[in-house]
This record gives sequence, C-alpha cells and structure tokens, in this order.
Amino acid sequence: MITFTKMKCTVLVTEKTKEGYLEEGIRLYLKRLQHYTVIEWKTKPANKKNTHEAQLLKTEKDWFFAQMETSDYVVALDDRGLELNSLELAHWIEQKNQCGKKRWLILIGSAYGFDPEVLSRCDARISLSKLTFTHQMVRLIFLEQWYRAHTILKGESYHHA
Repeated sequence: MITFTKMKCTVLVTEKTKEGYLEEGIRLYLKRLQHYTVIEWKTKPANKKNTHEAQLLKTEKDWFFAQMETSDYVVALDDRGLELNSLELAHWIEQKNQCGKKRWLILIGSAYGFDPEVLSRCDARISLSKLTFTHQMVRLIFLEQWYRAHTILKGESYHHA
C-alpha cells in the first residue's frame, strides 16, 4: 500500500451541469473523494447572452486565469492529451504530488475546448479516452477515475470490484 498525501484539488467547469443523473453522480464522487483529498468544485457563472465560439473561449480563458495561482499544478482535460489507463493515472497522480505544487487545478472546458493561452499555461493535458464524450459526461467520468486512482493508491478493492 502506498502512502498518499492529501493534496487539495479544485475542479473548474465552464457551465452548470444540466442533467440530473450526471449531477447526482458528481455529488456522489465528490463525497467519496473527501476521504482522500480536499476537493472543491467551481462552476463558471453562465453567460447572460449568446456568444460566438471565439468570445465564449475568451470569457472562459479569463475565468480560468482568474482562478489560477502560480503554485497550482494545472491539468486540462483535452482530447489531445496524455492517455492513461486507471493504474497509470494513479501512479501519475502519485508522481505529480511530489512536484512541490500546492493544488491540483483541473480544467474541464466547454464543447469548444480551450483557448490556446489556457493550454499553454497547463502543466499537463489528459485525455480520458479516444472515444468522444459530451463535456457534461466528462465531469462524472473524470471524478470516477480520480476516485478510482485514489483507491488504487490506498490499496483498496474498488478497482477490482
């Protein structure tokens, strides 16, 4: 069993989760993760008007940057990012926890992805799959995998359940 240090994690999402079943799953995994880490979920306030893709990405960029601190290890969930299986993700988390940063800052963008400036600030980019998921579903999938990784690091049976 690996000793795992509790490291704060903040997940930033660009809009409210719309589907009740996804929101219920998100709440479940946020609660479960509290046993392993301090976790915070922040949602960008909704745009009051329809905006074009470029304007939307700019407002999201501004919001992401307003949340960032220099001591953050920033990770974007990006379809062109590093692909890891669950065991690899667990060991990747363990390794990155030793980098001296104080907080994981996980960015989950909109259906349009991220402004290039946001990606250039990221310390890492992770892809959850070669499959395409809605940006709403990615939230729950990510939290389940983050939870699974923590249980792997603790040597718990969830991964094989």
